[in-house]
Amino acid sequence: MQKRNRMDINSYHQKYFRPSCLKALNLRFENWEFFSPFSEKAQDQIKLPLELTRTPEDTIINYFSVLREAENISRRSCGTVGQARTPFPIAYNFFSQEYKNKVSYDKYFNSFAGIGHTSLIKLFRVPDGKKGIKYFYEIETIEGFKDKKAEYFGYSYGFIQLVYEKEGFRISNLSKYEEDFLCAPYHGWDHNGEDVVGIKYGTWCKLIQLLYPTVKNGYVKYIYFHGNDGADYCFIFVTLTNGTDVEIAQFRKVISEEWKLVNIRPEEECLPKKSTDNL
Repeated sequence: MQKRNRMDINSYHQKYFRPSCLKALNLRFENWEFFSPFSEKAQDQIKLPLELTRTPEDTIINYFSVLREAENISRRSCGTVGQARTPFPIAYNFFSQEYKNKVSYDKYFNSFAGIGHTSLIKLFRVPDGKKGIKYFYEIETIEGFKDKKAEYFGYSYGFIQLVYEKEGFRISNLSKYEEDFLCAPYHGWDHNGEDVVGIKYGTWCKLIQLLYPTVKNGYVKYIYFHGNDGADYCFIFVTLTNGTDVEIAQFRKVISEEWKLVNIRPEEECLPKKSTDNL
């Protein structure tokens, strides 16, 4: 790794080695009264109030607000943590019926093993050319493990898709990826959006004629360039807490036309295909 001066090293450490200081977004239901009617009820006995799912964003923020103080830690030396297990069957009912059929309650509950607190710190609607409802999210969790005496902060991100059912918007799919805090600072160009665009769409695809300065709006990056094919391109990235940029959308526009969502796959479309003769 190339040498850096002291100022570069300080900024490097701030970018990759420091956890998020963003405020939590899931701060609804901070009083115990909200959870009281659901106490001791199984997931199939719960009916969500209609106001919790009136809009897609309400559904997501309320879902994570319910989960904020949910805990599934096997080692608890200090007694009850937060709302204990009560929030899990409530949160499960934010899923669509079709998604419940794919993910059982037991599987859902076990997916929170080791987690004692959840903060939603980033939420951004992903542009979708099919007019679907899709959001990027990032969470900060406090996690505890059997063989450790202390808890640790963990960070994860993913995408949430929603559909409208007769009683409001429901989660129809949810992905989750844990963040790594060592690969980004020590290895690879593919953690940085500008490098990803320059190498994948420039060096590999020979598509870039003129690259414009990056436009940043908080943790969202918009990277524009004019292509050798005469079209303009916009790539949207979201910066995670670990400093990695995740590409979430690609747009292409020809002259005066509107921006259109595209899906260029450089690894498949621009790199030489590996020979299978010797396989």
